[in-house]
Amino acid sequence: MYRFQISAVTRPEETIALVGSSVELGQWDVARCVRLRTSRDRYPLWWADIDWSDRTLAASGDRPVEYKYVRLGIDGRVAWETLAANRWVPLEREPLPSPIIVDDGQFGTHQPSPYGYWAEPDALPVAAPSPEGLKIVVIGSSVAVGCSAWLLRGWAWHLGQALQQCYGHQLVNVSAIGTNVATTIARFSQVVGPEQPDIVIIALSLGNEGLATSAPEQYRAIQRRFENGLQQLIKMTQAMGARPVLGGVYPHGGYSLDQYHRLRETHQRMLTWGVPVLNWLAVLNDGRGRWKPGLSFDLAHPNTDGQYRMYEAIDLTQFQLTKADLATDLAIKQAPLEDSLLYQDPEGFLMFARPAEPSLQIINTSGYYYTLTPDWQKLQTAIRAAKLPSGLYIAASPNAGTVSSLFIRDDGSLETILSIPPAADLRFYPAFHFFASEHAKILFYDGYIGILKVSDRHLYGINESDHDYNIHPMWKEIRAALKAMPAGVYADAAHPDVPFRTMMIGQDGLESRVKIPAKSVLGFAYQGSLSEVSRVAIIPLGDRCAVRMLLYKLEYDGPAFPFDLTRSTQVADVADIIQSGFDDMWNPGLLHYDPEASRIYHTKWTGLSFAHEVEDSDDPMNTMASVHERMKSRYSARAKRFWYTLQTCDKVLFVRTGLCDRNSVADLVHKLEMKCQGKPFWLLLISPQASDEFADLANVRHYNLEFNPDLMYEDLGHWQHCTELMREILDALGVSSKNLFWCPPTPPKAR
Repeated sequence: MYRFQISAVTRPEETIALVGSSVELGQWDVARCVRLRTSRDRYPLWWADIDWSDRTLAASGDRPVEYKYVRLGIDGRVAWETLAANRWVPLEREPLPSPIIVDDGQFGTHQPSPYGYWAEPDALPVAAPSPEGLKIVVIGSSVAVGCSAWLLRGWAWHLGQALQQCYGHQLVNVSAIGTNVATTIARFSQVVGPEQPDIVIIALSLGNEGLATSAPEQYRAIQRRFENGLQQLIKMTQAMGARPVLGGVYPHGGYSLDQYHRLRETHQRMLTWGVPVLNWLAVLNDGRGRWKPGLSFDLAHPNTDGQYRMYEAIDLTQFQLTKADLATDLAIKQAPLEDSLLYQDPEGFLMFARPAEPSLQIINTSGYYYTLTPDWQKLQTAIRAAKLPSGLYIAASPNAGTVSSLFIRDDGSLETILSIPPAADLRFYPAFHFFASEHAKILFYDGYIGILKVSDRHLYGINESDHDYNIHPMWKEIRAALKAMPAGVYADAAHPDVPFRTMMIGQDGLESRVKIPAKSVLGFAYQGSLSEVSRVAIIPLGDRCAVRMLLYKLEYDGPAFPFDLTRSTQVADVADIIQSGFDDMWNPGLLHYDPEASRIYHTKWTGLSFAHEVEDSDDPMNTMASVHERMKSRYSARAKRFWYTLQTCDKVLFVRTGLCDRNSVADLVHKLEMKCQGKPFWLLLISPQASDEFADLANVRHYNLEFNPDLMYEDLGHWQHCTELMREILDALGVSSKNLFWCPPTPPKAR
């Protein structure tokens, strides 16, 4: 059975139909056409199932069935989709192992060759391996899967057929649609390792890294991420004793001449890496980085003809190998490599390079500290001569948890300032060296940021980008990835006093913010259990968003709490709202929209109002239903964070800005005591009034200051000034990035 499907936008009275050269398709008679069907959940997709008769199969020979789609109106009008060449499909011999889905794309868009795939690919027979043959695994993206070729018979399928016939090799394709270098690295061990391959073909594209859609200033970063990722995959392949082969880069229908220049740069660099490269660019490229006419299905994919051209460009003789050949090749690669001396001075400072590995060794036998800088011209000349690949290089230190790193520019020169202590002997390897399974386990990698588990007590944070990166609990992939580490406190052993260098990991993963500088690596070592740190949660209590703004500048901000984005002018309202458990805070019956103020006011707590809940698509004068539903979702989540934080942190710092009186504050403190149930807390008051009014109130600290959010919005300098004052206050209270409690966006149930 063939299922023909096409996407078509129609009017209510219209139908899409199929008419073609076979009896089943009406032999071009529209009166005998096949009407397609659709459904409410799948529209605008239309489809029809066709079973070919024995007569049709016998009469077709090697000729395909030709056809077109038509649009049928209720009044009998017929609109043919196009006057261009007919669509066509080959007829596969019966019995079919699975139905075939014929994907014809959009109504009216003609493709020179058909695209179809098996509805049940698991039902297809798998060729048995030959005892003398090799196992070859292909890992790549949609082009390697065979997408847009008939029955996914792309270059990899044709290669598998040829290698089986010529040499008895077995090809296993574990490619996946939409993957890039980061996702491929993440799944490599899981899908390639169990196959125990002899050869791994790594076939990825710059298109999936975003080259076609990114701004020009991002092109080099995309190239570096792609090239570093490929080198990591080469290293991972070699680490399992297999031979790597690279699928070359290929065109994209949306590339500009500048992007084509980048494509060729990457292609040329790949040819220098010492591994075979399947050269597809020459046979597919139109000279401008786009597909040659007739070879593409869409912007990103070759069609059946394009895929076959890719196969034809592969030199099969490079796979004319035996297991003995690969064993010899592996032994040669594992033979000791020689260093070449790059630089030496009379005091005993030496630098060696091993370009074939590649690696850079720095030895300091003197009694002095040496500082490597980009201004050290003699050293720069020596490093350039080594012709090391560009990118981040890492050296593990003998001291547990500490690492050193440096960055090599595109021209082979040093970019980093790095201090080399006396008696140091450091060998720097490219970052991808550490992604191999024998060195570390990849917990997270997105092409820029890598989190590697070196052991149960050590991990690396790697930033290959041009910018500082914040990793934090709101980054759910990072948070979840770090669940693989034992719970505890991990610190940057080399720089323990630098802010945001303490990583707190709980049962649900990351629980703190960490900053990794650009083009660098941090080593985190286990310091102790979380119970050894008294973690302080900062919870704003209004009166406006000033505290939220200051925490943002301090980078202490996390997901919102109930009072963060509200106006709460009365302390008594805040106390009552907390005592009532926030139950009526978002009650639709108590909310009123004022169009003149563009705010929502609360009728029970008259000092409470909301300015950020009505969106452009809302019509609050006629209906508040969508606003009410949104507020219910937002504020119920914020309330859950409030209670989770109270239950889970070790100390609480409530912060309230705006004028207040002693009696209201005393009442608020009393109600906070009841909710904290014996947990230590402070109430920090910041308002332009004398501190004497709050003297001797237990748990209360007052600062005679004014943090006005309107002034901060108007003057960034004033905002920064207020931020520094807030930093001094928190420092005085002993609150820092080392002991700050971070609430996750969606708190788990309290244990």
